[in-house]
Amino acid sequence: MAELLRVKRLDERLLALRERAKAGRDPTATDETLECLLEHIEREPPARILEIGAGEGLTSCALLLFSAAELTAIEADPLRAARARENFERFGLSERAVLYEGDAGEILPLLGGEYGLIFLDGPKAQYRRYLPDLKRLLRRGGVLFSDDVLLFGWGSGAAPIPSKRRMLAAHIQEYLRLLQADPELSTEILPIGEGLAVSTRL
Repeated sequence: MAELLRVKRLDERLLALRERAKAGRDPTATDETLECLLEHIEREPPARILEIGAGEGLTSCALLLFSAAELTAIEADPLRAARARENFERFGLSERAVLYEGDAGEILPLLGGEYGLIFLDGPKAQYRRYLPDLKRLLRRGGVLFSDDVLLFGWGSGAAPIPSKRRMLAAHIQEYLRLLQADPELSTEILPIGEGLAVSTRL
């Protein structure tokens, strides 16, 4: 992606929080991945957004600041979930954001309605487990963005897989096979970040 025009337009406080997160151990989407999400929102504004693996809510905040959507977020880590709520409050987004704290595998089956954009950035080994509910929740014409699907080249087989990561790589490879074989989805794998799968519900 040549320029991060949309990312650069975000609130300076949010950009600073993203830099801090990238420098530490708290996960957040890469600039290139976030730019792709923002570009999609600008082109096709969703009414509802779902994020799995919200971390401190920095990506959620960016998506909300760039749209008029309502957002549902899921985060398993209690400390990160608390920080996400603080960030929603900090940026005046609490009225448009709902955060569920816990295992996405247990929460997703309880969700209803349809989402125009789903951003999957949770535990990679669980992506396969989540897929049936993600499809159920994704409206026709909506887009599922699955982050980190190439995993340092492990997901595509482009790089040797460390022995301790073989099971994880097998899970993500199976997830990619499921996406690409699904007749209800049109999937493209973008070589940004650690790989971003973009799946449109047909």
